[in-house]
Amino acid sequence: MAEGNPGANQRHGVLVLNAISASGLSRLPAERYRVGKDVSDPVAVLVRSADMHQMAIPASVKAIGRAGAGTNNIPVAAMSERGAPVFNAPGANANAVKELVLAGMLMAARNLAPAQAFVAGLRADDADLDKAVEDGKKAFAGFEIAGQTLGIIGLGKIGCLVADAAIRLGMNVLGYDPEITVDAAWSLPSQVKRATSVNEVLRSAHFVSVHVPLLDATRGLVNDANIGLMRQGAVLLNFSREGVVSDSAMLEALASERLAYYVCDFPSAATLGHPRIVALPHLGASTREAEENCAVMVVDQLRAYLEHGQVANAVNFPSVSMERESRWRVAIANSNVPNMLGQISTTMAQAGLNIHNMVNKSKGAMAYTLVDVDSPVADAVLGALRGIHGVLSVRYLPEP
Repeated sequence: MAEGNPGANQRHGVLVLNAISASGLSRLPAERYRVGKDVSDPVAVLVRSADMHQMAIPASVKAIGRAGAGTNNIPVAAMSERGAPVFNAPGANANAVKELVLAGMLMAARNLAPAQAFVAGLRADDADLDKAVEDGKKAFAGFEIAGQTLGIIGLGKIGCLVADAAIRLGMNVLGYDPEITVDAAWSLPSQVKRATSVNEVLRSAHFVSVHVPLLDATRGLVNDANIGLMRQGAVLLNFSREGVVSDSAMLEALASERLAYYVCDFPSAATLGHPRIVALPHLGASTREAEENCAVMVVDQLRAYLEHGQVANAVNFPSVSMERESRWRVAIANSNVPNMLGQISTTMAQAGLNIHNMVNKSKGAMAYTLVDVDSPVADAVLGALRGIHGVLSVRYLPEP
């Protein structure tokens, strides 16, 4: 049986590390795949939040699928070294996160968390309960979000949805994203005013919502040097990743009342117990719909890769799609260095193989090639391809 190409006589294993929606798992047909938490020699891994950095990932694993957007829990660099893609599901949980951001804004604007804590402390047997409510509510007077300015840093799928929802609620929206994609630009409401820097957003908005991945370039994006630019009494919302906002800068801004509230989706030692921090237990994608969307999306991507070599939404591979025009397909991942395509073509030509169709793309240090040939590929040829310096993985994917 060809490597990574499940067929009728052999079922390939998919190891599941977390609870993955049945809607997604059902898309792996039982006649082709063995799916479960105790699968030996898996060809792929499906994961949500499990930390894989300390895990001994079997050598049989050819791909990892993350049923969500972030891949911080996956050793992406190590998988790249073995020529294995790491898939995620960008945008599949975007609506769920959008709704939680709106909830966070309303919680801050109307002081809902301390108001709820106040009510929870009332006594049901207090004869003056009504008076206590009336006297206490004055401490929780808030303001309406209509007419306020929301600044959004990061205009991907989530940022665009947040912008659209805020506009519908009567807010003014200011957005910043130096690397906005064409698709995001098209979906961004025309009423959004484009900012030219993070500092402009911080300086201008009553609410600032951050929606960027955690990278070296975004770690501490909001920090001691720029948080002082925010309006007095502003609200900072972080539903991306914990390290994007400096805890020390945020706490100092709360102490000086530069910030009225900090709302985030990941409790930490620094945020617990603070009266003006609303820290939620990573609820961004915790809806039935988001979990189903993420599972379906990543499973479909994983299966397309395992069976046909197609790549979509891999954080470490280029996107590559090629319709089959032959039964015999070879998928090759290699370091993005000169003359790789020439060596691959020469090796196949020397074996008497006619290349029917080929596509090659690169992403950073990674390159990926799909080759359809007109006749079967012998094991010796696959071995010769694997022997090319810089080739990371070779998979033979003939159709049954």
